Amino acid sequence: MAVIRIRLSAEGTSTIRRPQRPVQPQKEGPRANRDINVPEVQLIDDQGTNHGTISTREAMERARDAGLDLVEISPNAKPPVCKILDLGKYKYAAQKKAAEARKKQKVIDVKEVKMRPNTDTHDFEVKMRNVVKFLENGDKVKMTMRFRGREMAHQELGLALLHKVRERVAEISKVEAQPKTEGRQMIMILAPTVQK
Repeated sequence: MAVIRIRLSAEGTSTIRRPQRPVQPQKEGPRANRDINVPEVQLIDDQGTNHGTISTREAMERARDAGLDLVEISPNAKPPVCKILDLGKYKYAAQKKAAEARKKQKVIDVKEVKMRPNTDTHDFEVKMRNVVKFLENGDKVKMTMRFRGREMAHQELGLALLHKVRERVAEISKVEAQPKTEGRQMIMILAPTVQK
């Protein structure tokens, strides 16, 4: 039973608020059996034989006789292509295929290495080892040079340090974004030349 609420405003007039209708959930995956609402389909049976264009009702009867489902494979074709197969197995195979594709794709992360213009040699070497490790793993590296106080007057020192980093990793990386100043920091992005 629907409930209608009446609310009185400050002037004494009433406004009626209608209840919201629940949104129908969208089905995922291909349409099957009774969800196929076109008059004719191109039918491929469970053996892979193409039977040409037949009525949807006859295609559903053939699927029922085979003990399988009528599944819409190509909905945008004229008429849509439907196949007689086991819908559960079809969805399972599609899930496995998608999971395999996700497993094979490489997500490229952007790792950030922060420095200061007066970074000491030992700290510089430690940071360079990290940069090399990130690039060899196939990740991009965002080099951030931060300036504080009077260091802003000597940005050429920070730029020289970024050029030194670029020269050290020239054989395994390429500069994707040249050094540029953003506020109190200078940023350069390195990308690996060989993708893993």
